[in-house]
This record gives sequence, C-alpha cells and structure tokens, in this order.
Amino acid sequence: MDGHSTERRDFLKQITALGAAPIVASLQPDLARAGQKSAYDPSARFELKVTEVEFLRTPRGRQLMARVYQPQGAGPFPTVLDLHGCHDATVRVGVVYPHQEIGDDPARIAAFAQAAEDLGYAHIVAYDHVVGADPTNRPSWWKGAYTNRDSFHEPFVLFGYLAAVTKKLELAFGIVILPQRQTVLVAKQAATLDVLSRGRVRLGAGIGWNHVEYEALGMNWRDRAKRIEEQIEVLRLLWTQELVDYTGRWHRIDRAGIKPLPVQRPIPLWMGADEEVAVKRVARLADGWFSHLAPNEEGRAGLERFRGYVREAGRDPARVGVEGRVAATGSVDEWVRQAEVFRDMGMTHLELRTAGSGFRDVDAHIDAMRRFKESAPVF
Repeated sequence: MDGHSTERRDFLKQITALGAAPIVASLQPDLARAGQKSAYDPSARFELKVTEVEFLRTPRGRQLMARVYQPQGAGPFPTVLDLHGCHDATVRVGVVYPHQEIGDDPARIAAFAQAAEDLGYAHIVAYDHVVGADPTNRPSWWKGAYTNRDSFHEPFVLFGYLAAVTKKLELAFGIVILPQRQTVLVAKQAATLDVLSRGRVRLGAGIGWNHVEYEALGMNWRDRAKRIEEQIEVLRLLWTQELVDYTGRWHRIDRAGIKPLPVQRPIPLWMGADEEVAVKRVARLADGWFSHLAPNEEGRAGLERFRGYVREAGRDPARVGVEGRVAATGSVDEWVRQAEVFRDMGMTHLELRTAGSGFRDVDAHIDAMRRFKESAPVF
C-alpha cells in the first residue's frame, strides 16, 4: 500500500474535484451487470468517503476501492474502480490457518488471525472437513490425508468469528467440499459472511477425496464432479439476483432468492484441483485456482498448461488468479526461495503454510509469519 501513496494521493485529488456523482454514474453499467443496480439509486445524492480508498491486488492487476455512501441509510457500498490493468512486482500473500496445531482456545485463534493482519498479510485460508474417518480396516485404495484424530473447525463458523476480530483480512476458503453440502445453504452462508465481513469472502470449492464424509452427510459421492458444475452456476445466480427461477438436473429454485445479497456480486469463486480433468474444470469455471504446484520447472510447466486450458475455454488467463503454497519447512532462505520462484512464475497469490513445521505453539507460528514477512520480497 505505502508504495502507491503518490498515485493514491493524485487519484484522490481527481475524485475530490469531480465529486461522487460522475464516478457513480460511470459505474452503473458494471453494477447492472453484477446485479447491483438496485443498490445504487442514480437519483439519490451520493458521497464518496475518500479516506476509505485503498489499492487492491487482483488477478486483473491493481485496482482502487472506494466506499460510496447513499445518505438515506442504504450505504456504504464498497465499490471497486479499475485504475489500470498492469501488474506490479508483488503478489497477494496470505497464511493458512493451522487447524491441528494451535488448539481450540478462541483467544489463540483470534491472536493468530490478528497477527497475520497486523503483519500485513492479505488473507487467511481455512480448510473444510466436517467429519474425520477412522482409517483402520479401510479398502487399500483409501489413503486419506486426515483422519478422525485431526481437528478442523467448521469454516463458515470459524470465519464468522474471525470476521468480528479482524478488519481487512480476506477470508479464503481453501476449499469447501461443495458437493457434500446443500448449494442454496452454502449460498446463504457465504452471502451472510460477506455482508458481516464487509465484502472479504473468497469461496474456494472442490470435490474432496473422502467418500466417508459424503455418506455421513447424506450426499452422493459418485456424481460429485458433474454436480459441482451446476452448483457453481446456482451459487452465482443466487449471489447476483434477487429472485431466481432455475431448473437443473439437481436443483429446482421456484422464484426464490436470498436476502441480503452479498456485498460482492458475485463472491469470487475459486476452485482446488490436482487431477488434469479437474484442472481443466477450474480453467472453464473458476475465478482462480488453489494450486498445489511446486516452485520448480515442473510447476512452471503445470502453470503454463493451466493457462493454455484457460485460453482454450475462451477466457483471458490474466483474469484468472492462481495461488501457490510456501511450506515453512527448512530455513527461512528456503521459504524465500519458494516465494521468489512463485512470484517469477506469475502467481497472483501465495499462502504461507506454517503447519507441519514443528512449531510448538501459536507464538511460534506467529514468529514464522513475522520472519517470512521480514525476509520475502513479495509483499
């Protein structure tokens, strides 16, 4: 943010001189496409609170966000204004919430998120597992990454809590196992969280690996890959339209909608994927990819394949984000090396994963975040 202070100051002079009305008027086409037209009454008097202007890092480049106020009590509404489409040298850097390693004390959970925000991290990533399975006496092909002994907080509830104790930190689901959940309920939960966090939600979705969870939640395991595509369509409709009339293979919505709608219309929807068929699905459908690419030539080649799939889908790769993961194992120099490689590959987002590194308590996790922030030239 500080590196853009001169550019921000110049832009503030421009919008102050113009007044809010021309800016709001210029936004109407974009707002209408996003389903937000009703939130902005062009006949009403608007104010632009210029003290709440900041630069955002997005897959499309640098953008400027202001808050437009409608005095009749209907605002404020966060509004993203395109400044220019060029990319600078930085990426959006977040942290992974260490589910299994900092315990269940709400104070420690809040301390981790608040430290991330205070240190300048852009987002916090949380995983999703509703139940864990006992691995004993399973089929030979069942090789779960987590079991019933691993602790996971339900991510919507966790982020509802963190939204109340942070101010700017983006709340990134990485990922929700979408086909084992009811689509309309997820739309409602995500929209409510987006409203209460003032537009800080990024919903990651994936199909998961554990059939035991699907069975426990009463959902079909076998059709999950096809079903998630329809789920994504339904989510975006519910996030952008006051009334939805939809008939699909798995969903019927008879002239119904959620209220309130989210601040972001639609909420950014990313996907996680490893198998090539799933990576192609991300390229067709998602706003971004939570990748497991390695910071090496193999990872670089995988990223180029993904960008090729995005182009094959008729989309611009510059508008589709990609997040890489830096593991806080080994020396800090190794963490920095991974981050620099990811940056040079063209990643739009990074996440630091402190879990699995032997840190003994929440203070040690926070210290790792601090050391990475002080050393890695990606912030």
